[in-house]
This record gives sequence, structure tokens and C-alpha cells, in this order.
Amino acid sequence: MNADDSSQSCYISQNSNSANKESDSDPLRSGLTNEFNHKQINSVLYKKAHNNLPFFAEPAGRCLLASLTFLAAMIHFVILINRQGKVRLTKWYSTYSQKERSKVLKELSGMVLSRGPKLCNFIDWKGYKIVYRRYASLYFCMCIDKEDNELEVLEIIHHFVEILDRYFGSVCELDLIFNFHKAYYILDEVLIAGELQEPSKKTIARLIAAQDSLVETAKEQAGSISNIISQATK
Repeated sequence: MNADDSSQSCYISQNSNSANKESDSDPLRSGLTNEFNHKQINSVLYKKAHNNLPFFAEPAGRCLLASLTFLAAMIHFVILINRQGKVRLTKWYSTYSQKERSKVLKELSGMVLSRGPKLCNFIDWKGYKIVYRRYASLYFCMCIDKEDNELEVLEIIHHFVEILDRYFGSVCELDLIFNFHKAYYILDEVLIAGELQEPSKKTIARLIAAQDSLVETAKEQAGSISNIISQATK
């Protein structure tokens, strides 16, 4: 490690320590500070990689670079389809026109549904990679860049399904049909801008419960206001 790298690492460490002391009482500031410091550290490590330091030629260095590569990974879209090819949920994180979306849904439905159970869960598609996983009658599909880690995306899919199971209690296709807004809300808690946002199932369950409480409170207030208006107009 040269003098510049050493001073930069010390600078990051000092900033991290001072920022953590200031942000202990503010969860939002703490989260933003951790994310900022995380990006700073990653930029230093990438700079070292571009300088071809010997460490990154070793197995540990290659593993570190692989993990950093995944940090920049992005999911371009999420699609849920059933065995009949009907779409139950879609979420687009990259720009697609309505015509392109319809074409993508048609192509992927044909490719995924025609694959046998013994084939792998990855499909090369137009310079991207489709990662899918079947649960009962539903196929959960995600599109990633070709160089991204497929196994990590499989875990993200399973993470999403486990949260759905916890919320609905053994989730089925009908739950997603009649409570699609809840499924979208859960997905938005898991993924933001195509990247994994929250890996903790307990945290997501707490946030969903808080959202449900707000909805119930709003319904009760709306009902009481309606009763007051109806009584006043009699």
C-alpha cells in the first residue's frame, strides 16, 4: 500500500467514526452515512484493482472483486407468470416502451414455460440473462446483465417469496390476484431501482404492518367523516 492509499484509508476511517457518533441518534442520517462510506471504500478498492496491485491477483482479491461487481448489479425487470402464461405482476426498472414490454412478456413466457424441470434456471436472452424460479403454479423471473451473479438473484427471488409467504400465509396465485397492491408494496420494500434494498424479513414485515395500520386508520377516519356528513344532510 502506498502513501496515497494509506492516507485515503485513514481519511475514510476518521470520517466514518466521526459520522457514526453524530448519526447515532438519527437513523436516516446513519443509513445515508453508512451508504456514503460504503461507496467511498468501494471506490478505493476499485482504484486499487485498476492499478493492478498484486493483492487482486490472489484468490482472496478475486473474491473481493466478484462481490464488488455484484454491488453494481441491477435487475432490469421482474415478471410473475403462471403456467398458462398469464402475467400476475410486472415491475420495470429500465426504460421500455409499451410495445417493447408486450414483446418481452410474450417472448419470455414462451421461453420459460417451454423449459423442462431438469434444465437450469438461467436463460441467455438478447445480451442479458433471465433468472427464473418456479413456486407452485407461478414463475418468478428477473432480468440481469450477463456478467451479474445468477445465484445471488435466485436468492433475491427466494427472499421475496419468503416475505410473501410470511405476509399472506402460504401465498398462492389468488393472493396475488386479489391483493396485487400488497404484492407491489412488498416488492418495493425488497427492491428499489432494480437493486436489493432490504435483506431483513423482520424489517419488511414491520414496515408492512405499519402500512396496514395507516390504511386501517385512514379507512376509519373516512368512515367517521362520511357518517357525520350523512347525519348533517338528513
